Amino acid sequence: MKNIQVHSTFIGSDYKPFIIAEMSGNHNQSLERALAIVEAAAEAGAHCIKLQTYTADTITMKGVYTIEDENSLWKGKELHQLYKEAYTPWEWHKPIMDRARELGMMCFSSPFDETAVDFLEELNVPMYKIASFENTHFPLLKKVAQTGKPVIMSTGVITLEDLNESVDYLKKNGCKELILLKCTSTYPASPENTNIITIPDMRERFQVQVGLSDHTMGVGVAVAAVALGATVIEKHFTLDRNDGGVDSAFSLEPHELKSLVIETERAWQSIGKVSYNPTEKELKSLQFKRSIYFSEDLKQGDIITRKNIKVIRPALGVKPKYYEEILGKKVTRDISKGTPVQWDDLQ
Repeated sequence: MKNIQVHSTFIGSDYKPFIIAEMSGNHNQSLERALAIVEAAAEAGAHCIKLQTYTADTITMKGVYTIEDENSLWKGKELHQLYKEAYTPWEWHKPIMDRARELGMMCFSSPFDETAVDFLEELNVPMYKIASFENTHFPLLKKVAQTGKPVIMSTGVITLEDLNESVDYLKKNGCKELILLKCTSTYPASPENTNIITIPDMRERFQVQVGLSDHTMGVGVAVAAVALGATVIEKHFTLDRNDGGVDSAFSLEPHELKSLVIETERAWQSIGKVSYNPTEKELKSLQFKRSIYFSEDLKQGDIITRKNIKVIRPALGVKPKYYEEILGKKVTRDISKGTPVQWDDLQ
């Protein structure tokens, strides 16, 4: 699978996981808070901050739907009003992106309609993200693909048949660099419904970089995903869940994001290659395995029995697998208790 380069950043299995901190609506309609989120993400070590570019009117219409699901974080909310509360004002995008760049972080966005793509092109974003609920929105896919920039697409709420069609459509319209994110679009998601074993299958099936858009609590699922080959991890991020906000309940706080960065990198470092031999650093530890020792003083010609030898550490003598073989043999010299057995000592 080829690595993807975005400016000076590389995404792929040869590089540590690319960590995206998703701001979404956690700015709570405060630009000051939005900039503080950028700064906290940079401090925690995230590679990227991600926005969402829409307005209530570009994503829905007034009065068309009210959320009634008892298990929803947003039960009772009228959809248009929810998006009005959650959206990131478009005039904030440039100062947020400028601050991210100043801190050495990338910033891009999920557009939710074609006008958002036009707007983001004016800001020269380095790549695009297609959200799960937009992954069959062909007019949007075409518009994004035609920019020629790398595309990250979440795969929540989609069938394999539809995913095949969407991937083909992106490629047909000019997308040459695609990253797919395994995603379970419930908020929060539970680990048992996340099915990250799909990650290696998705990578082989589509021959693209694959990651995880993670809505579970904590960092355990993301770490496991990296062990399965995920090269991108996206998590919602906030300064403090107690401050509230549309997505705060399933967002990481700064200390958790820092842990995510550290632990996913450790998981990536640990993958290595298929090996059944001691590593170079283990070679010194071989001496602390066991070997056969004389457990009594012996005279030349004495016979070895179970009573006068013992399998102990360190491994300075004959290997334990020869224990039965040396029983009954005579020693060729006088032996002191505590001497490791050597083949030269045996007749």
